[in-house]
Amino acid sequence: MKDSLQVGLSAERTYTVTDDMSPPHLPVKVLSTPAMIGLIEGTCLQAVQEHLDDGETTVGVHVSVSHSGPAMSGEEVTVKARLSEMNRRRQTWEIEVLSARGSISEGTHKRVVVDTSRFG
Repeated sequence: MKDSLQVGLSAERTYTVTDDMSPPHLPVKVLSTPAMIGLIEGTCLQAVQEHLDDGETTVGVHVSVSHSGPAMSGEEVTVKARLSEMNRRRQTWEIEVLSARGSISEGTHKRVVVDTSRFG
């Protein structure tokens, strides 16, 4: 892990909601909570990659987010993430997800830096 991985690091990524991100039990195509969490995890993962040493990655270990509004298929959502705490290899990210109608999610996501050789 490089010294550049510090509290205050932030990332913002915009994604287009697709039909396959929708829960199958609903009559409309909207962003599901699991798909939204996947976007959150992906945003945080991408944000830290350049700050990791060879053979390191991060894994998600906790998610605590709301899902308070819809994002329809075809619409864009923006995930905003800010690294708010570092404790050795553990990271806490503050999260907000925005749709065309405003904030649809807020919360935290925790990740840990791991050595990829542990997965061999």
